[in-house]
Amino acid sequence: MELSEQNVKKQRPVHLDLQTIHFPATAKVSILHRVSGVIMLFAMGILIWLLNASLASAESFQGVQALFDNFLVKFVIWGILTALGYHLLGGIRHLVMDTGRWEELGSGNASAKAVLVLAVALSIIAGIWVW
Repeated sequence: MELSEQNVKKQRPVHLDLQTIHFPATAKVSILHRVSGVIMLFAMGILIWLLNASLASAESFQGVQALFDNFLVKFVIWGILTALGYHLLGGIRHLVMDTGRWEELGSGNASAKAVLVLAVALSIIAGIWVW
């Protein structure tokens, strides 16, 4: 039986409303892992700049140290630490999945939810440490 081009086009969705699509926990964790990786890419620039500035002289070290009194700088550092913690947890989850574990529906969802819960805990700990 041959499908005509017109029939194939009719079976495809005309409009995907992305606000009504609900991703499973595994998809959310995977997408957020990629997002946190991109954040870490840009964060490395900030951290290298801060390191370079702090090592230039004793005065510049004190200047960098004084930056950390600013709320916005503390917020950015907290965001970087949160992204790092999440990316680390998501990476460990992916490494375990590469060994063939946590690939079933139940264990995959459980590991995804565990990553989210642990990431929130690490974010709170990082916030307490920064502030």
